[in-house]
Amino acid sequence: MSSETAPAPPALRAAGVHKSFGDVAALVDVSVDVPAGRCLALVGESGSGKTTLLRCFNRTVEPDQGDVFVGDEAVARMDPVLLRRHTGYVQQEGGLLPHWSVLRNASMVPTLRALPDAGERARWALDLVGLPPDRFASRWPSELSGGQRQRVAIARALAAHPGVILMDEPFGALDAITRTDLRATFSALRDELGITVLLVTHDLHEAVDLADSVAVLKNGALEQMADPATLVASPSTEYVGRLLNRAGLGRRT
Repeated sequence: MSSETAPAPPALRAAGVHKSFGDVAALVDVSVDVPAGRCLALVGESGSGKTTLLRCFNRTVEPDQGDVFVGDEAVARMDPVLLRRHTGYVQQEGGLLPHWSVLRNASMVPTLRALPDAGERARWALDLVGLPPDRFASRWPSELSGGQRQRVAIARALAAHPGVILMDEPFGALDAITRTDLRATFSALRDELGITVLLVTHDLHEAVDLADSVAVLKNGALEQMADPATLVASPSTEYVGRLLNRAGLGRRT
């Protein structure tokens, strides 16, 4: 009998995914995987299918064809409400409830999961993202800066200790200084917690700086998926090369 053990499944996997909205093909035979503890950035121009693919992983979008997995379980067989409560999610504008305090927003998911220490988890998460609860717990979202609101959104996603976080343009609406600061916080959190991240961004610099792998989408199809160094050094299609050049990341001759 062999003593070898089977490799662990990817934390996230999409296999042959197709999705159309009416006559518009949003995803065309897309396959990606994200190993546990790694970050995959989805990049491309508007309408490339980035957000559609991300939303397939929490069943806010249902593929027409193909399979989507979280761990070794097909999401199509999972209760969508339970799936979303066990998967962190950060939107571009944060999505905080304006009539809830910072602490209540941050404790939303552990409260929905009926975890007995929801408040303590929220306080831990707020402290983790640089918002000391003694100063921020009782504040309202309207009293925060844009960067602080995004920190609360990240804390909310982390409070229930998910293994996977989906992030849809989480830094895109912030000014340059705040964006740089929050990216650094995000990188430190990834290193500390070992979470798996699927990151949607239109910013190639952000993708190269933050992700372990980058998947470039065009008109719903996957153009290239590679680690950042390989992507920059060896774009596999003319389109990928044009995107890199436009971002100032192309090879200099």
